[in-house]
Amino acid sequence: MTSSLLVLASSSAYRRELLSRLQLPFDVAVPDIDESPLPGETPSATALRLAREKAAAVAAKLPGRIVIGSDQVATLDDEQIGKPGNHANALAQLQKMRGREVIFHTALCVWDGRDGTAQVEDIRTVVKFRDLPDAELDAYLHIEQPYDCAGSAKNEALGIAILERIDSSDPTALTGLPLIALTGMLRNIGVSFFTT
Repeated sequence: MTSSLLVLASSSAYRRELLSRLQLPFDVAVPDIDESPLPGETPSATALRLAREKAAAVAAKLPGRIVIGSDQVATLDDEQIGKPGNHANALAQLQKMRGREVIFHTALCVWDGRDGTAQVEDIRTVVKFRDLPDAELDAYLHIEQPYDCAGSAKNEALGIAILERIDSSDPTALTGLPLIALTGMLRNIGVSFFTT
């Protein structure tokens, strides 16, 4: 079995699916890092640090490879909103966010193990949630069960129905892996997408 030059440093099925759209061979390695925010750390700084730490952790185990790390932090009123983990927490999140704008920071790091350089970027997405009654939010959660998603909304599935607006320079950022930024970073280090 041959190894791919590209490695996705993630356990996320969503990021795996997004990266597969680029039709480049890649391997997956799960980084083992503490994802807790540091005291006083801004949401953007948390996302950028974790994306870099994920890539660095995998790059240390797989030298010479190009490692892609990504992390997402949702924020409302400068408070970080994590993955809810269960129905009650998800409902509380959606109740707090309804009718409001939530900022999602999706950080990306491309670590080039061939020379030890890293590119990092935070792609900011502003999401306006619809002002929906509790019964609809509860019904949505029972159907979708988005307990592993920051902000409790899978925009790539039924969660799009609880959103009013998405403002971003990269439509894939909200799902967890900003492909426009990623393809730019990969081009910067010589990765080709269209070979004949």
